[in-house]
Amino acid sequence: MSYLILKHIHVTAVALSGTGFLLRGLLMLRASPLLQTRLAKVLPHVIDTILLGSALAMVIISAQYPFVLSWLTAKVIGLLAYIGFGMMALKRGRTKAQRAAWFVAALAAFAYIVSVALTRDPRGVLALLAG
Repeated sequence: MSYLILKHIHVTAVALSGTGFLLRGLLMLRASPLLQTRLAKVLPHVIDTILLGSALAMVIISAQYPFVLSWLTAKVIGLLAYIGFGMMALKRGRTKAQRAAWFVAALAAFAYIVSVALTRDPRGVLALLAG
C-alpha cells in the first residue's frame, strides 16, 4: 500500500475519531442514553484501530520515528494526553463539571495534535505565529 493511500486513510480516521469524540462528549454532557448503544461503544474502537494501524504503517514506510523527530514525539505526547483527558471526560470524571472540563482539555489536546501534524513542528499552530 502506498504512503499516500495510508495518509488518506489516516486523515479520514482522524476526522472520524475527532468527530465521534465530540459527539460522544456532547451526548455525555446531555446524559443521553445513546451513549449506551452498541454502536457508540464499538465504533470508536474500530476507527481508532484503523487510525493507529495507518499511523504505524506510515511510520514504517517513511522511516520517520517518534523520539527521533521532535514533531512526532510531540504528537505521541499529545496523544497520551488526549487519551487520558478523554477517559476522564467520558468515564472517570466524578461530576458533570469535571467531565466538562476534561472534555474541553481533550478537545484542546486533539487540536494540538492536528496542528502539530499540519505544521510538522512541536509548537503546532504557535510555529506559524513565530514566523
